[in-house]
Amino acid sequence: MSLPFYQRSHQHYDLSYRNKDLRTTMSHYQQEKKRSAVYTHGSTAYSSRSSAARRQEAEAFSQASATSYQQQASQAYSLGASSSSWHSQGSEVSRKTASAYDYGYSHGLTDSSLLEDYSSKLSPQTKRAKRSLLSGEETGSLPGNYLVPIYSGRQVHIGGIRDSEEERIKEAAAYIAQKTLLASEEAIAASKQTTASKQSTASKQSTTSKQTTSTLQREETFEKKSRNIAIREKAEELSLKKTLEETQTYHGKLNEDHLLHAPEFIIKPRSHTVWEKENVKLHCSVAGWPEPRLTWYKNQVPINVHANPGKYIIESRYGMHTLEISKCDFEDTAQYRASAMNVQGELSAYASVVVKRYKGELDESLLRGGVSMPLSFAVTPYGYASKFEIHFDDKFDVSFGREGETMSLGCRVVITPEIKHFQPEVQWYRNGAPVSPSKWVQPHWSGDRATLTFSHLNKEDEGLYTIRVRMGEYYEQYSAYVFVRDADAEIEGAPAAPLDVVSLDANKDYIIISWKQPAVDGGSPILGYFIDKCEVGTDTWSQCNDTPVKFARFPVTGLIEGRSYVFRVRAVNKTGIGLPSRVSEPVAALDPAEKARLKSHPSAPWTGQIIVTEEEPTEGVIPGPPTDLSVTEATRSYVVLSWKPPGQRGHEGIMYFVEKCDVGAENWQRVNTELPVKSPRFALFDLVEGKSYRFRVRCSNSAGVGEPSETTEVTVVGDKLDIPKAPGKIIPSRNTDTSVVVSWEESRDAKELVGYYIEASVVGSGKWEPCNNNPVKGSRFTCHGLTTAQSYIFRVRAVNAAGLSEYSQDSEAIEVKAAIGGGVSPDVWPQLSDTPGGLTDSRGGMNGASPPTSQKDALLSSKPNKPSSPSSPSSRGQKEVSTVSESVQETLSSPPQEAAPEEEQSQSEPQKKKKDPVAVPSAPYDITCLESFRDSMVLGWKQPDTTGGAEITGYYVNYREVIGEVPGKWREANIKAISDAAYKISNLKENTVYQFQVSAMNIAGLGAPSTVSECFKCEEWTIAVPGPPHSVKLSEVRKNSLVLQWKPPVYSGRTPVTGYFVDLKEASAKDDQWRGLNEAAIVNKYLRVQGLKEGTSYVFRVRAVNQAGVGKPSDLAGPVVAETRPGTKEVVVSVDDDGVISLNFECDQMTPKSEFVWSKDYVPTDDSPRLEVENKGNKTKMTFKDLGTDDLGTYSCDVTDTDGIASSYLIDEEEMKRLLALSQEHKFPTVPTKSELAVEILEKGQVRFWMQAEKLSGNAKVSYIFNEKEIFEGPKYKMHIDRNTGIIEMFMEKLQDEDEGTYTFQIQDGKATGHSTLVLIGDVYKKLQKEAEFQRQEWIRKQGPHFAEYLSWEVTGECNVLLKCKVANIKKETHIVWYKDEREISVDEKHDFKDGICTLLITEFSKKDAGFYEVILKDDRGKDKSRLKLVDEAFQDLMTEVCKKIALSATDLKIQSTAEGIRLYSFVCYYLDDLKVNWSHNGTGIKYTDRVKSGVTGEQIWLQINEPTPNDKGKYVMELFDGKTGHQKTVDLSGQAFDEAFAEFQRLKQAAIAEKNRARVLGGLPDVVTIQEGKALNLTCNVWGDPPPEVSWLKNEKPLTSDDHCSLKFEAGKTAFFTISGVSTADSGKYGLVVKNKYGSETSDFTVSVFIPEEELRKGATEPPKGNQKSK
Repeated sequence: MSLPFYQRSHQHYDLSYRNKDLRTTMSHYQQEKKRSAVYTHGSTAYSSRSSAARRQEAEAFSQASATSYQQQASQAYSLGASSSSWHSQGSEVSRKTASAYDYGYSHGLTDSSLLEDYSSKLSPQTKRAKRSLLSGEETGSLPGNYLVPIYSGRQVHIGGIRDSEEERIKEAAAYIAQKTLLASEEAIAASKQTTASKQSTASKQSTTSKQTTSTLQREETFEKKSRNIAIREKAEELSLKKTLEETQTYHGKLNEDHLLHAPEFIIKPRSHTVWEKENVKLHCSVAGWPEPRLTWYKNQVPINVHANPGKYIIESRYGMHTLEISKCDFEDTAQYRASAMNVQGELSAYASVVVKRYKGELDESLLRGGVSMPLSFAVTPYGYASKFEIHFDDKFDVSFGREGETMSLGCRVVITPEIKHFQPEVQWYRNGAPVSPSKWVQPHWSGDRATLTFSHLNKEDEGLYTIRVRMGEYYEQYSAYVFVRDADAEIEGAPAAPLDVVSLDANKDYIIISWKQPAVDGGSPILGYFIDKCEVGTDTWSQCNDTPVKFARFPVTGLIEGRSYVFRVRAVNKTGIGLPSRVSEPVAALDPAEKARLKSHPSAPWTGQIIVTEEEPTEGVIPGPPTDLSVTEATRSYVVLSWKPPGQRGHEGIMYFVEKCDVGAENWQRVNTELPVKSPRFALFDLVEGKSYRFRVRCSNSAGVGEPSETTEVTVVGDKLDIPKAPGKIIPSRNTDTSVVVSWEESRDAKELVGYYIEASVVGSGKWEPCNNNPVKGSRFTCHGLTTAQSYIFRVRAVNAAGLSEYSQDSEAIEVKAAIGGGVSPDVWPQLSDTPGGLTDSRGGMNGASPPTSQKDALLSSKPNKPSSPSSPSSRGQKEVSTVSESVQETLSSPPQEAAPEEEQSQSEPQKKKKDPVAVPSAPYDITCLESFRDSMVLGWKQPDTTGGAEITGYYVNYREVIGEVPGKWREANIKAISDAAYKISNLKENTVYQFQVSAMNIAGLGAPSTVSECFKCEEWTIAVPGPPHSVKLSEVRKNSLVLQWKPPVYSGRTPVTGYFVDLKEASAKDDQWRGLNEAAIVNKYLRVQGLKEGTSYVFRVRAVNQAGVGKPSDLAGPVVAETRPGTKEVVVSVDDDGVISLNFECDQMTPKSEFVWSKDYVPTDDSPRLEVENKGNKTKMTFKDLGTDDLGTYSCDVTDTDGIASSYLIDEEEMKRLLALSQEHKFPTVPTKSELAVEILEKGQVRFWMQAEKLSGNAKVSYIFNEKEIFEGPKYKMHIDRNTGIIEMFMEKLQDEDEGTYTFQIQDGKATGHSTLVLIGDVYKKLQKEAEFQRQEWIRKQGPHFAEYLSWEVTGECNVLLKCKVANIKKETHIVWYKDEREISVDEKHDFKDGICTLLITEFSKKDAGFYEVILKDDRGKDKSRLKLVDEAFQDLMTEVCKKIALSATDLKIQSTAEGIRLYSFVCYYLDDLKVNWSHNGTGIKYTDRVKSGVTGEQIWLQINEPTPNDKGKYVMELFDGKTGHQKTVDLSGQAFDEAFAEFQRLKQAAIAEKNRARVLGGLPDVVTIQEGKALNLTCNVWGDPPPEVSWLKNEKPLTSDDHCSLKFEAGKTAFFTISGVSTADSGKYGLVVKNKYGSETSDFTVSVFIPEEELRKGATEPPKGNQKSK
């Protein structure tokens, strides 16, 4: 908010309010500006103009527009800038203010709509604009890169100050326009003529701005405008109007009524198609307010990342939401949905993921399932799949080297089959981590051999090395261990070199280096380590520490900011200094934020953008105190401090001075006098081990040194990390003939464990040798390089940063030889899967910090013991006690099991507790000024943390003057103790600065005074907004909620307080992360905070609001940890048997002086006529005399003289109704029922009436009422009561017409009564009676053979129809008869009823099979029948299913060439006319002609294309329509398929032509001719051929020519004549007619047999009768 006109002279408000709140508010505003397209640096039309032109136009216009601006702009805002550029901008703003006002007023903005914009609904933050204190000359002399201050606040106008309502409306409209234009940061400059035109046009839109309109119209008369000027002014007017509308629309979104926006996807997720085992990421971006919560779904099922660890990774950063799916498989093919939801609604966006598999790849799940499969397939980059076998030859074995030596690991890789230009992927791993090329190690691949070369071995290189060779998706790997021994020491007996020197933390002032201790100490304990540094680019090493450090971490100071360094470490013992370690990687002396900035934002050229800052260019500002000072690390050699920069720091950079103080003294010593610290972290040395210190930090710049920060808690110098305990149970086991597997029990309670060292010794030698020089984690290790058949013993020691543990006990001796079966068992060597594992297990690791041992510490774990300065209230939320004194440590570290008996003792012996001495209370803290007058001030403070065991009886206040930062003498402010935590101090001097101290008193005496407050100036407060609330109290702390209470501010401002805003943030969060808990101001002086995160520490603050705006926040409440303490009890509501309603509470932690205090809405309920309170011991009960609407509210019970024990209970209208109903029920009890009276039909048609009560006693009685008459048990009614289950039943055998009516069960159980009624009349009763009769008939039917399932049909896979039914209660004599249309169907097979299923198979079902089918089941017990209607719709449904099965049985379309053309065909089981066949060509239906025909032959459906042409190429589709669905078969008749078919067609066509036209004998020749000698033989034969054939004759396979005896003729090309004039025996023989043309030839044979009659007769006389011949 901007400063009102009546407060401009009061600079104290600007200093005290702006520093803490305005910065956060303005940063929020600037973020909104960056996100809005409205907030730009002006349009191109304005930005293109020169600054000189702007100044001239602004100066010419300033006087002309002054009158209009003064009348319409709010007097509560003043630009206060004097420079010409600022003057120009101010003039432009003046004109736009008037135009905006006129625009808003003419558009119907009323008083309420205008004022609503600045009614603090946007944000309850206090906002103040900063005024410029520079003169015009100073402004003109500013440098070119001067940062322009901005005004980000909002202007406040107090209603009621003006005399008329119209003036207030004008003021509000001007405020909105001015705020909009100022916030947009547009440096708009326009000419005087343009300004006048805009002002005139905008003013004409308002009917109320008469004076402005007249003024601007008068200005228009002084000049004549050309047409171009008028057009330009009109365009600029429209541009301004559009800008105002856009700005108003933007700010309208920020109003409370328009603040909420439904989710909207800015970027929607995109569908992906990926290969199997690849990762895929789905991205989306969502806008909306409140910020939408986004949930990912897979096939409409929410994705649970915890159910599939590592499978899904869901992230949300800076509004971008991502879902990453790792190693995709076929199951990940799905539709994914991103659902964004807030209070305004839900919106979803969809994306599909398709996972594809390489051709020939096998499913790994089959391999895991034990299915025998061939070797894996891999896909080369060239697209074809191959099966690879990888073998390793000439493999490297377990290797031993020494520091400084070279070593090469290698093996020959054989891959079959070998593919040229496709090299395998070779990767080396050390202990499961990939090995990257460096100056120490280089991998090499020569085409068939892989090597890993170490140019200079170091102990860091020791570990399990694995080579993995991958071909496509198939890989093979091999592993072996590499041991690196220490190099020979330059000094005999000196320790070995440390290893793994790395940087843990780096900033401008120091770099923390860590390392691992060596396994070999040279024969004497290591005394410590020296750290050396060397600047990158030089060869000069310098030692960083004068005395050895034992802790394996050390902060190196004295570095030059921005330069890079490398480090090394040397160990030292009493013999001397060992060899240095391997140098670390280079580390830059930069803050992490600076490193990130340099990496992400390299220097860029000037872009013309003006940098805007919220700081005003005044003289240097002394920085405020740092916040959140804490000890992050403490050892015997150094202590590391960390803090946050102050909020008030000015333009220039700041430096820090660190001060220390011995506990028990008040003398503070500056640690870094000569070298100020630049980073908010610092390492302190030269501290005395075992001594206790406190620390604080001051900020400094050119303006001076600021106030100190809050002091840290007491820190004892010493190592807080204990050396681990020795491992136990060392067990060696045989492995190979040169190695032994050693296992052990890990060290207990070891923190930050680095690993273990294993040593071996030959039995009896007394000499120990290290088995490893790089610590290994886990509890198992294989020791190599042992001598076969030699006996060894082993021992193990653990190591962490604090040092090495004691040695474990020696193991039993073991002889080195191979285990039975050879090699190590699988559980000893880790399984090497996708990523090579290490040689040892990795179950060790960092141990988490133990939880607080005290309940109070657990609840307020971050609360400091010392009062903190009010000048930095946020710092209290992040204080932490890093190190405590021995006495405090003993108190806090006592185990719970030891503390429990003490607690029991305190409860069982209250008299002994009373005798304990009472101590004085601790000091109050957080002194703040609640109100200030000319000669008095009102102070407030927080009560002491501890009361000393007695009630605080009062407070004493001391004050002193501070003149020129020099404090004076302390004076007493009150002689008589004051009971409240607030006091008004009178008789002070106006405009004088004071400091205060407060002491608390109880019966034991006066406690220690509080820390000195910050400086407060005594002056009249004239601010309009209220002062800060005070006495903020936290109570009822639970894991998800707490209650916040406060008292109203002493100073309410110009108008009464109308409500409060409550803010919270996490204790460790920054000051700009405050968030409001209530959007609208609340009237109550308490608030229940919900939705806290369990275990999180929070701080709270409260701000009051009145009509002027939001005031200064209260002091912070907290930090408090959201958790429910063990043993926490809640208020319980109860209703006794007499219906009396009461609230009950019990406390087990009361002291003799504790009391119960009941409150309603957190106001004590003393002497309330509607309530009655009764206390007994540690229990209390508050009884409502007559619960009603006047009793609605929150009732809380606080227990005094305890650690904040309290609980509450909310009675709202719904709860009141519940309690009154429960009270009524207890007064007049009823028998509760689980289910009301109901009726059901049993199997035999019996009717059961039943109900169930919750509970029945043994004395419960039931009366059965029918139509208001009691009925009793008899032949018609059977009653039963089960008092255990509460079931009450009544049975009737049959329902008659006279049983229609009302049934009631009345229950009497002691004092309680109950009843349930069931009305059975009309249609309800008739339906029940019908159902009962049906069930009765069904039961009778089922006594004989009957159908369990009635007749139905199904279509088999062979497209046949199967009628089936299921029968029951059958026997051998049972018969089944099938009928169709009342005619019996003969069945070949007799049903055996084995499975209870009877079937009738109808093959090749067609229309002739339609009809009524019936099956009858009968024997001597009765019969049952079932009918099935297969006509009309039922038949059509069945035919549709049959056609569907036939269509599904269709084979793929085939291509067949014929002599006529090309035929496409498919076979089905059988064909029905109901199955419609449609053919299409290239998507177009085929029109059938004589050339293209379709038909069905048997089971073949075909399409014949006669005389095909190239136009017949394409895609043919056969669609089989079953009546509902079309089923398609497709064939592609193009390309090679068409060419081959067409070639075959041509061949068959030629063959057909040849067959048709070839020469052939049509007939006429007999097979045998028998003729008598001497007769004439005449034969005629018809032949055909095109062209006419040639004819020739054969006799006995020899050519026969025509002569006089044998005449051969051929006439007309069609008829051949064969004539023998007189046959003789010589003419007998085999004859042949040969016809021949160019298409072929044919021969027709016949036999001529000539006989002599006498010989035949003679032959007949000599032959026996035929009847006597034997058949052959």
